[in-house]
Amino acid sequence: MSVRRFFKTPKGLLTIVLAILAAIAASHEGMRVVAPGLLSAIVVAAALDVLILRTRHTRWAFPSGAILTGLIVAMVLSAQTPWTVVALTSALAIVSKYVVRTRAGNVFNPAALAIVATFPVFHAGQSWWGALPEVMPIAQVALVVGGVFIADRVNKMPLVLAFLATYYVLFTVTSFVSDPAWVSEVFRTPDLQAALFFALFILTDPPTSPVKYRDQIVFAVIVAVASYAIFEWMGAVYYLLAGVLIGNVWEGWRRVHRRTGQTFPGGVGLFLREVTPWRLRP
Repeated sequence: MSVRRFFKTPKGLLTIVLAILAAIAASHEGMRVVAPGLLSAIVVAAALDVLILRTRHTRWAFPSGAILTGLIVAMVLSAQTPWTVVALTSALAIVSKYVVRTRAGNVFNPAALAIVATFPVFHAGQSWWGALPEVMPIAQVALVVGGVFIADRVNKMPLVLAFLATYYVLFTVTSFVSDPAWVSEVFRTPDLQAALFFALFILTDPPTSPVKYRDQIVFAVIVAVASYAIFEWMGAVYYLLAGVLIGNVWEGWRRVHRRTGQTFPGGVGLFLREVTPWRLRP
């Protein structure tokens, strides 16, 4: 595929949008601060994916998905996170795509899984600097415009709208029935921009999200409720990312159920066998 054709695909367009957001954010964070983590995440993810793809196929392949994963990992983690931590997190994200998967593809959003999995080890901060929380409000328009463009291009706007509606309704109701100070942060910077970035660029990941509108809405509600519950019960900084992982489990189960016809709980064993690294292929 030519470079021109690639940048007309959803992956190519998303790469452009994320690069623009990173450039805008870097003007505030400082290029010297942002560059080590951003570059290490992209280089490590791309190099590792190239090697894995080469062992699975007879031809070299361009690691477009790995570059996007590296970008997202770096743009979610704090810009001050040591580059070695960002690189290791990015590497885990790539490996997870090939380890935990069904016949339909990887089960979990790789960036989300890696960030959540490495948090107990590195306790890396998550500033979501790529969501432009600290830039001028007029510059934040780029986040919304670019995100809506991508979500529409991959036909996931119902997913985005259903998630944001459910997510903010839950927190709004909570602010009336309990201490509003506890949930007020989700309506302010940087959590507000993080939720938008999450909904527009992470939740809509085509390999790990549904295609049909009805399934998109169910998926969105599951993620919103899970994210809300994790915030309320644990207060974990990764509540959004953990929420999408729970949604990914549902989507992975749904795909296996659709193919095999196995229902809950009888199909749980089949599902678990399929997503383990030691699964046997017929």
